[in-house]
Amino acid sequence: MSSTAQHASGTIALTAYTPLVWGSTYAVTTEFLPPDRPLLTALLRALPAGLVLLAITRTLPRGAWIGRAAVLGALNIGAFFPLLFLAAYRLPGGVAAVLGAAGPLFALGFAAMLLSERPTSRKILAGFAGVLGVSLVVLRAGAALDTVGIIAGLAGAASMSAGTVLTKRWGRPDGTGALTFTGWQLTAGGLLLLPVALLIEGAPPALDGQAVAGYLYLGVAGTAVAYWIWFRGISRLPATSVAFLALLSPLSAAVIGWAALGQALSPLQLLGMVIALGGTLLGQTSAKSPTPPGPTVRPPRHRPASADLAA
Repeated sequence: MSSTAQHASGTIALTAYTPLVWGSTYAVTTEFLPPDRPLLTALLRALPAGLVLLAITRTLPRGAWIGRAAVLGALNIGAFFPLLFLAAYRLPGGVAAVLGAAGPLFALGFAAMLLSERPTSRKILAGFAGVLGVSLVVLRAGAALDTVGIIAGLAGAASMSAGTVLTKRWGRPDGTGALTFTGWQLTAGGLLLLPVALLIEGAPPALDGQAVAGYLYLGVAGTAVAYWIWFRGISRLPATSVAFLALLSPLSAAVIGWAALGQALSPLQLLGMVIALGGTLLGQTSAKSPTPPGPTVRPPRHRPASADLAA
């Protein structure tokens, strides 16, 4: 394996941390957090983490990036989080998480429109493999399916996919690292959520130690660290390849639901998980590895900035 291929494989493996941790969101939400407060949960997950990262990096967006950070923050955080938690509250953990497996198909469509990337037959097949895995797990979940929860889960997947593709299209300003970029989006999304959460759900309830621990876990491991790694991965990999890694989230959620919450898994559900994992791997194999720098001919102008930004 070439050093370029090894580098790409290492980036994929590290980026996979994010959907694996996101899979635990459903169990944490239903077991540790106050019930029926999806907007509050989304707000407390995003805004404190974003403000902490801004305090650490001490860099604010400027010029056109004020609007871009707001758009990306809305798609990746402000819309995605409440839809995610709404699905988590209204559906069993495994059912809610597997809806995210539709994300790669949304990403293929957005990449075709925004990045002029023609979806390959291999990635289309991988996308439908994810949908098949979703269907097998959902239809055999052994629980009543909630229409609002399913719509929220699919809408959240579409929002996140659009944010992932736009993040790839716009890149990052010169000299801006992934940690700063993460802080911008978490803060923008959190500020968008703040008035909506207060208007719809009112003041936060009293939080016990269990809820505080749950929010700390989601804010640190599931948000600040996870999004930093996610945006780092987007800067180094094709957007659709990163989107396919989201198929790991339902696998993580289903395994956690089985191991920690006692949720039963039927043979068809297990088959669905295997198919979803196959879709994840298939979605990576057609990704082109970064072209190694040539000896002297046409050094790409964007490579030095890219390498610096992804550090």
